[in-house]
Amino acid sequence: MTTQTTSEIPSPPPMSYDAPAPPARPGPGRRLLLDSAYALSGFFVALPAFVLAVVLLSAGLGLVLVVGGVLLLSLATQVARGVAHLERHRLRTLQRRPAPAPVHLAPPPSAGFWRRMLTPLRDPQSWLDVAWSLVGLVTGTLAFAVTIAWWGVALGGLTYWAWQGFLPDSDDDQGLAELLGLGEGRLAESLLQLVLGVVALLTLPLVVRLVALVHGGTAALLLCGRAELQSQVRRVEGGRDAARKAEAQALRRLERDIHDGPQQRLVRLGMDLARARRQLERDPDRVPEILDGALVQAREAVGELRSLSRGIAPPLLVDRGLAAALAELVELSGVPVAADVRLPGDLALAPHVETAVYFVCAEALTNVNKHSGAARARLLVHADDEAVEVLVHDDGTGGAHVSKGLGLAGLQQRLAGVDGELAVRSPVGGPTEVRARVPRGRPAAGEAGP
Repeated sequence: MTTQTTSEIPSPPPMSYDAPAPPARPGPGRRLLLDSAYALSGFFVALPAFVLAVVLLSAGLGLVLVVGGVLLLSLATQVARGVAHLERHRLRTLQRRPAPAPVHLAPPPSAGFWRRMLTPLRDPQSWLDVAWSLVGLVTGTLAFAVTIAWWGVALGGLTYWAWQGFLPDSDDDQGLAELLGLGEGRLAESLLQLVLGVVALLTLPLVVRLVALVHGGTAALLLCGRAELQSQVRRVEGGRDAARKAEAQALRRLERDIHDGPQQRLVRLGMDLARARRQLERDPDRVPEILDGALVQAREAVGELRSLSRGIAPPLLVDRGLAAALAELVELSGVPVAADVRLPGDLALAPHVETAVYFVCAEALTNVNKHSGAARARLLVHADDEAVEVLVHDDGTGGAHVSKGLGLAGLQQRLAGVDGELAVRSPVGGPTEVRARVPRGRPAAGEAGP
């Protein structure tokens, strides 16, 4: 389903977030130089790391039954950890790829000497670092040899004509061209070397890139794979904690709203009905007046309960879907809103995604009506295969910020619970832009929205 509502209002800039831009991609020439530097230097880093790792591990395992063996094994993990830090730095600077550092197992500050020595041996990442010190020599040697060979063939073949005359010439010598049956003499040899140089030069970026990726990919797998897993675990734990906190705050707010609103009206309603019952015998003429007041209290209590239910699970969202619920928000807004809602029908949204998007729009439009002093606003909701993006833009006085409350802090926690993002740009004087991105997710069987 695609819903679009527009009116004359200046369009805000394209959706974007304040996340730092990724580093610019180097051009082909710079990429070749960076890959060559990475491949050539990798051997000189891997060789001493391999030697130190083998010596320390061999000595440590040989003396494992005595004190010195354990100390040597611990020292081996520390040396491997230093090599791993250096390799991650090379990945960031020469390969231009993210290389997060894992969180190593650390002893408590009050730990004794032996516990500090044994802790690295219990850390899985320590042994991954040691594995890299051993495996890195294999991939580093491969990258070094192939890079040297390809550069040598390219430069040597292209310049062979210039230094060919300085080579000793003998009737018994056979050049590569003569051995391949392509002709005799310096001209045939020079042409063959030129062709080989051109072919090597054309394939040089691809070959060097390939061996650099093999070396760097192996390093990233061993040295950064666990860090990425730890980052995902922290993000999931942070989202879970944020969801719990948002739920607890919502329950406390709901309890307070029920106590201050419908509960007071229902108490008043009970008192009015009791008074009407007493008046039936004393003054029957006043009973209709009392019942009219009780009827007003009942209607207002029902209205407040209905309003509170929208904060839990809006009936229209549950019954008719996100597009209809957003249309109702736009219609009920006191500030004119130009809406552009694009929700293709073939993209089924998980219920928690629809709820998160609805509350982003509801909270942002509520702030527009209550605090912004805006004359106009614009709502954009666009969905694709990966996420739903929301933008609420108004021409108000600005000054909104997550730290100031206004429901934005709770909204940020709600989005964190679904791995979403929230960005608020609201300079003093306006305009204000609230942007949100909610990963689309995949509805489980039987959970697909309407």
